[in-house]
Amino acid sequence: MSGLELFAAALGVIAVWLTVKQNPWCWPIGLVMVLVYSWIFFEVKLYSDMLLQVIYAALQLYGWWQWTRAGDAHHGREVSRLGKHAVVSGLAIGAACSLLLGAAMAHWTDAAQPWLDAFLTAFSLVAQWWMAQKRLQCWPLWIVLDCIFVGLFLYKGMYVTAALYGLFTLLAIQGWRSWRSDPVLCP
Repeated sequence: MSGLELFAAALGVIAVWLTVKQNPWCWPIGLVMVLVYSWIFFEVKLYSDMLLQVIYAALQLYGWWQWTRAGDAHHGREVSRLGKHAVVSGLAIGAACSLLLGAAMAHWTDAAQPWLDAFLTAFSLVAQWWMAQKRLQCWPLWIVLDCIFVGLFLYKGMYVTAALYGLFTLLAIQGWRSWRSDPVLCP
């Protein structure tokens, strides 16, 4: 555990809590968090997670734009649901990317957990894309992924980050409950 890991974890809690509250400040705070975590994951040889953080940086900017500028009147997106086809397509893309990234990491790097790390990376990108678009289905996917992340980080001895992802799981449950009751989704 390092001071840098504690700092990143604190930013993560703030960013996810703001996401649950649909506050667009979640995105710039999240941007700082993912940049710090990219270095942390490099140090522990979780290269897919490091790559994920770099991609998250771009998605943080996209999400910030989506939540503040997109929409009919440029006032940001409203919470919405994905159709079944879009959910299946997103999950299929996640699975394909997971296999490709896992094979690359297993073959060309000394990654600590190439297949699990790749799985979590690919599906986290799907969840983050859905979150940036304020899709309700991001939350159940985050719940599953965060639980698996807890196990990975415990295995790697990253106890603060494991606790953070445990808290992320609870916040994701709250986010799912909160967004499901959003007036835009209610008939």
